[in-house]
Amino acid sequence: MTPTLTRARPDTAVPHPRPRRARWRGPLIAWAFLTPALLLFLYFKFIPMFTGLTMSFQEIRYIDTRWVGLDNYRTILTDDAFASAIWHSLVLALGTTAGSLVLGLVFALLIEGPARYLWFVRTAAFLPVVTTMAAVAEVWRIMYHPGDTGMLNSILGWVALEPQPFLASEDSSLLSIMGMSIWRGTPYDMMIFLAGLVGVDRTLYEAAAVDGASTWRRLRHITLPALRPVFWILFTLAAIRGLRVFVEVYVLTNGGPNGSSEVLMTLIYKLGFQTGELGIASAGGIVLFAATLLLTVMVQLMRRRQTTS
Repeated sequence: MTPTLTRARPDTAVPHPRPRRARWRGPLIAWAFLTPALLLFLYFKFIPMFTGLTMSFQEIRYIDTRWVGLDNYRTILTDDAFASAIWHSLVLALGTTAGSLVLGLVFALLIEGPARYLWFVRTAAFLPVVTTMAAVAEVWRIMYHPGDTGMLNSILGWVALEPQPFLASEDSSLLSIMGMSIWRGTPYDMMIFLAGLVGVDRTLYEAAAVDGASTWRRLRHITLPALRPVFWILFTLAAIRGLRVFVEVYVLTNGGPNGSSEVLMTLIYKLGFQTGELGIASAGGIVLFAATLLLTVMVQLMRRRQTTS
């Protein structure tokens, strides 16, 4: 009996493992491209953050530096100026977030559609977002001129209303800044809502229309539930944007009149660069960072709880 030799089929051949150098080539190339950006982040972001954390436990003068532990944080928690600034920051963040979300959703629903001319409307509405904040704040400062010749007061005069002080009054300065912040934040939220509306299943609208559902019912039971992830993202971004507001307050009022519009960022700036209290200013920056981090974590936990429920 003669033995028969079986030749292995080409498709059943065992593949040779890739050389170790070839396996590491892709990640090494990727890290080589990322290295310059990581170095910039390290030098301009992470090292200053660590330095600021260290400075928050010190009393820093021009020549001498003294370790004071938690005294700077105690000053923040007990100082009336910091309490007012934190309260103004919270009010401004809540008002700006609510106003920009509501108006952004309304405008997104109004200009959502395949019509050709809508691209121009969307582009024009998005222009405030790409405009420099300092230039926008300066234009609004001119519009808020408290005299009869101010732009907004002239418009109020057309409907027989008295001129308003706007930025010059302690009662209306923070609301005036809030109005400008809502005006600038609404287009950004509108574009995110438009992107979310694209993913809504159109067959649900058709089925609801066949069942006789009104526009309000379709909005309540189809559109808003579908946009829930978008709401969470925008709420987080808008709240952080409201807490870290600086340029608009600095240009419009610089915290005045009499500290009625002072927010945490402007107070930190004044303490650090005008009065030289770098330790207290660093502690205020750490408190602001902790508040932002806590807000982000809370929003994410609430989002996950609603997603799993």
